[in-house]
Amino acid sequence: MDEFPAMALLGGHLATGLADVTHDAAALDSEGFWAVMADFEGRLTCARFRDVRRMEDHRFSTVPWRGPRADAWTSSLDRVAFTNGVTRIREHIAAGEIYQANLCRVLSAPIAPEADVMALSGLLAHRNPAPYAGVVRLPRHGIEVAAASPELFLRRTGTDLASGPINGTGRTEADLLEKDYAENVMIVDLVRNDFGRVCVPGTVAVPDLCAVEKHPGLVHLVSMVRGRLRDGVGWPELLTATFPPGSVTGAPKESALGIIKALETSARGPYCGGIGWVDADHGRGELAVGIRTFWIDRGEGLLKFGTGAGVTWGSEPEREWEETELKARRLLSIASEGAADRRLVLEG
Repeated sequence: MDEFPAMALLGGHLATGLADVTHDAAALDSEGFWAVMADFEGRLTCARFRDVRRMEDHRFSTVPWRGPRADAWTSSLDRVAFTNGVTRIREHIAAGEIYQANLCRVLSAPIAPEADVMALSGLLAHRNPAPYAGVVRLPRHGIEVAAASPELFLRRTGTDLASGPINGTGRTEADLLEKDYAENVMIVDLVRNDFGRVCVPGTVAVPDLCAVEKHPGLVHLVSMVRGRLRDGVGWPELLTATFPPGSVTGAPKESALGIIKALETSARGPYCGGIGWVDADHGRGELAVGIRTFWIDRGEGLLKFGTGAGVTWGSEPEREWEETELKARRLLSIASEGAADRRLVLEG
């Protein structure tokens, strides 16, 4: 198979003509248009492109999507392991070590060598539109990612900063519990604290708290946190203060990260990381949280997708498992051949 050319389609910007790739966040304060991909584990890749034009349509690929069979998906944590993990997190909460932690599992299925992540992105844009959809294709750097993310991680316009954490998910608004609202408020406090490390004192505010947003097949609780960056704060300082996103880690963040590492058996990779763009010439950028995100691992010959749930003291293990199923079901059906309208049982 000929290698697909490097490109990105992010925020309505089609970027081609790869000019430079670096892992140094300081490049985002230099010049040019950059596609940004940050793995949950902290590996940052910034790709500068020469040619950028407006293009909203993600159906850009000249080849059809070739997805895996619907019954080919396996999970890094099966139902028993996941629900046991929820129980373990509740024990950590009871011990006063954390207030909340996000537990995730990675789903995998064999993929054809000629599968193009841009073609998958087109399907997602048509059947599961999302406000922060995007695709980054850098085959020589091991990055082929298609996101249908509903969640804003960071939006920067000059010194104005915003984040839209999502915590709380149900099929309908009636499914949302008191636990979901409490979880969202906890993470908003965490994001406010992260912003406080880089923003002018007194400028961090929460104009929207626990708003209900409808997305294909489910609803989310979404809040908005805003602030104004201090003089001299660049992208390196901003990412250091806020990454990984609070909504996909837990509170306190460092303690939650340690628990996540102990319970999860597979690296999250692009899932729960950051994906987006930075226009260094105009001091603007927008990164999504890498949820509802697929990526191709060419070395393993697999298409991967992550799904997870936030766990609090009020969590019920089986309900959290069902939340991960709900988040995955529609998107895996889209990505899989002949999987429409099937219930996907994602056991290991």
